[in-house]
Amino acid sequence: MKNYLIIICFGLSFSTWAQLLNPQPKEVTEKFFPEIEIDIPTPAFNKNKGFTKYDEMMSFLQPLIKQYSSQVTLNYIGESQKGLKVPMLKFFEEKEKEKDKNKIKIWIQAGIHGDEPASTEGILYFIHELLTNTEYSYFSKHLEIAIVPMANVDGYNRQLRDAINGLDLNRDQTKLNIQESLFLKESFTDFKADVALDFHEYRAFRRDFVHYAEYGITNPNDVMFLYSGNLNVPKNLRQFTEQNFVNEAKSFLSEKSLRAFDYFSTSDCQGYTCFNLGSINARSSATSYALANTISTLVEVRGVALGRTSFKRRTLTTFWTALSYLQSAIKHKDEIPKVINEAIDSKHKVVVQSKRSVAKQPIELLDLAKNEIYKEEVILRNALESVPTLIRERPQAYILLPSETEAVKRLKILGLEVRTLNKNTELEVEQYKITKYRKSLHKYEGVNRQHIKTEIETLNKTIPKGSFVVDMNQRHANLAVETLEPEADNSFVSFNVISTQLSDILPYYRYLNDKTF
Repeated sequence: MKNYLIIICFGLSFSTWAQLLNPQPKEVTEKFFPEIEIDIPTPAFNKNKGFTKYDEMMSFLQPLIKQYSSQVTLNYIGESQKGLKVPMLKFFEEKEKEKDKNKIKIWIQAGIHGDEPASTEGILYFIHELLTNTEYSYFSKHLEIAIVPMANVDGYNRQLRDAINGLDLNRDQTKLNIQESLFLKESFTDFKADVALDFHEYRAFRRDFVHYAEYGITNPNDVMFLYSGNLNVPKNLRQFTEQNFVNEAKSFLSEKSLRAFDYFSTSDCQGYTCFNLGSINARSSATSYALANTISTLVEVRGVALGRTSFKRRTLTTFWTALSYLQSAIKHKDEIPKVINEAIDSKHKVVVQSKRSVAKQPIELLDLAKNEIYKEEVILRNALESVPTLIRERPQAYILLPSETEAVKRLKILGLEVRTLNKNTELEVEQYKITKYRKSLHKYEGVNRQHIKTEIETLNKTIPKGSFVVDMNQRHANLAVETLEPEADNSFVSFNVISTQLSDILPYYRYLNDKTF
């Protein structure tokens, strides 16, 4: 047995063992990710090991809130599965808090994954500086800011990615099956954000990387920006997000000698490693918030599995990125409402399914053997240049039968206004008939997913009293598309919120007529 284990050990590549035992060699840290020497007063930097616990965070926040009560309030938006109260801070200028309705609203969230410590640490430092540093006092004159500094408090206390029930909060943005997701999404909806930031850390050393160069590679970026290429997010909003927030943040961070890029991950594509750039997926916050017609970005700082290596650098990267977005919000204060209103008024066709464009493109990577950044031509699946594969006419409304109270509850949490019919109504509608059906044998995020195809049938139908109507002339309408078009990857049918079978007629309809009812 001992000899067998020795053979296995020697059979593994040197680079695999190097990355398992020491994911970031000292020479890589010193050359590319040197620590930044600065005093940061947040809890993790007042101890020699570990990261900020929930109780330490609250002990840090409460004196600040008491001292600066004219600038910030603290509310608890819900309880975690372990019974811990999740805090949200709101920043305002006291004399204007009741009368100013024209401020740009900024939503900032961190710590939704419990093993990404620089997200929360950077935002705690950000909170501290907003309150104590007079250099930033002008923000409150132009912005209203809501901050959830530790969204997944149970996972964070254990430095584990998922919620305490083993499910991923950032894969639950549309199906809403996790307790914490409900109050986080309700709070986001109630706040009516114009700009939304969700801070994370990413794993720079992926298993696919050991096959590149002589001894493997790593991602060379301090931070990456994940913003949506989902085609149901209006084009003007996607472009404005990239040009006036992401690109300005990249420039700002470059001035701090930090490397920034668009977010990419890797996956297996029939034996080849594909690089996946950007996002179209509504079950992640970057797209979910964007579908609510919000300028949305998920920020990935380099850090998962690195312990406290370069931890001040990572914390400052989070802080500076948040700072840049606030500066951009003020810079474009007059444009933002116009861009959002134009997006709301957009009447584009609905894209039920799409695919990423695929091309070979060069990308910068860090060669571990040479300790140098170089360019490698890779297969790039680009979500930011997606193309539609299934398009339908945009309905005037979706109509759900009275039985669908669970789906309606989730639609309301997503911020959709739903009205109820007070009488039986004869309407011409489109109904969905299931023509293909397959149910996954294995659970994904706690759900055996349904994979279906439908055919659309037009008919006159008496819609019963008590049915629910989701009109599409509202801000969050594109979230109705993602959840109610049944073939969509994150639909309520896909995630079994609405169960079905082969040949079934789904219990909701599309209404295309311009006539109101």
